Amino acid sequence: MGQPHQGEAAGVEAGLASGPGAEAAGAKADRPTLGVGMIGYAFMGAAHSQGWRTVGRVFDLPRSPVLAAVCGRDASAVRAMADRHGWAAAETDWRALIARDDVDLVDICTPGDSHAEIALAALAAGKHVLCEKPLANTVEEAEAMTEAAEAAFARGQMSMVGFNYRRLPATSLARKMVTEGRLGALRHVRVTYLQDWLVDPEFPLTWRLRKELAGSGALGDLGAHIVDLAQYLAGEPVVGVSALTETFVRERPLPGGASSGLTAVSETSPRTGGVGTVTVDDAALFTGRFASGALASFEASRFATGRKNSLRIELNGERGSLAFDLERLNELSYHDHTEPGTHAGFRRILVTEPDHPYLEAWWPPGHGLGYEHTFTHQARDLVRAIAAGRRPEPSFADGLRVQRVLAAVEESAEKNSVYTPIAV
Repeated sequence: MGQPHQGEAAGVEAGLASGPGAEAAGAKADRPTLGVGMIGYAFMGAAHSQGWRTVGRVFDLPRSPVLAAVCGRDASAVRAMADRHGWAAAETDWRALIARDDVDLVDICTPGDSHAEIALAALAAGKHVLCEKPLANTVEEAEAMTEAAEAAFARGQMSMVGFNYRRLPATSLARKMVTEGRLGALRHVRVTYLQDWLVDPEFPLTWRLRKELAGSGALGDLGAHIVDLAQYLAGEPVVGVSALTETFVRERPLPGGASSGLTAVSETSPRTGGVGTVTVDDAALFTGRFASGALASFEASRFATGRKNSLRIELNGERGSLAFDLERLNELSYHDHTEPGTHAGFRRILVTEPDHPYLEAWWPPGHGLGYEHTFTHQARDLVRAIAAGRRPEPSFADGLRVQRVLAAVEESAEKNSVYTPIAV
């Protein structure tokens, strides 16, 4: 393949994860470290671990992340996870993790019902905080978290919410193009996020299907992502919605053991007893309006047969259009409407050049990235913001804006789709 591309050796090294305590995310002796403590260790915990483990090996950082400790309730399971992903220590009490002197930043990867309590405690203890999306289960919790984050920022503590799809090179490039005025005045945004892992009515009642733990269903799980991505790319907030939600399977068998939320085993068939009530939505469909007057449509479903992780967004403006498809995540479609109609049309931009966002440290042009790289980029941006004393994005305030949209969707759906304004 010729001479190594800038950062190629570092990128190759990133695939060589070291064992527990591997100072590991590429700590440099001449740089201050940033001790990371992570709470939660399932699907998102593994994804965040990948990000923290590789970021210092790929990017030149002002501080070196160290995987200090991971926390979970099952001692043997969390110890096994620590060994597998390179965490130096394992805890079973999140309060003990926050109290550790070697933890500077608390990364929250738990179900939504515990986000507020953990984040508030971590901020009160003087830690930086990264919290998975959605920020909270209610607007009130998100408001309290945002208020605490603002007070902590004045003390030099940084807080960020994990909307990782902002960290794709293609979506970052799309935002840059919108900012540059390539689309002109925005007219339409249409976005869908479709999965099918709940189609089987005998899939068990995991935490993601219980409102007291998850807050909402497809709306918070998938809808939070597309609301944030739409507002991020448009550069303006959604100010009102009209919505429908539906729960297609209202009872499910109880889970029979450990579950990641996306995979689980039933305790028993619903035909033989042992069932529970699904208390969240399976799908949400809503229209909206941006502050500028641009119109939007959103669809989030975990019942779209054949769709595994299909996120698509298109923005139409007076001067052009942009479209992105997560299943082709190294590409962006762009139409320049100022060109003569004789040869105008959508063209494919392959987002793999070293001067595209995040790609200066990865591979030669044409060598694409994947889902896991968004977490490495997330870690990079947060470490740099902490070192610079700069407010990270998306902030808790951004997470609160998303939470208000989700709450308005639920309110509208409960009122037969009545248009529901959103406080900005």
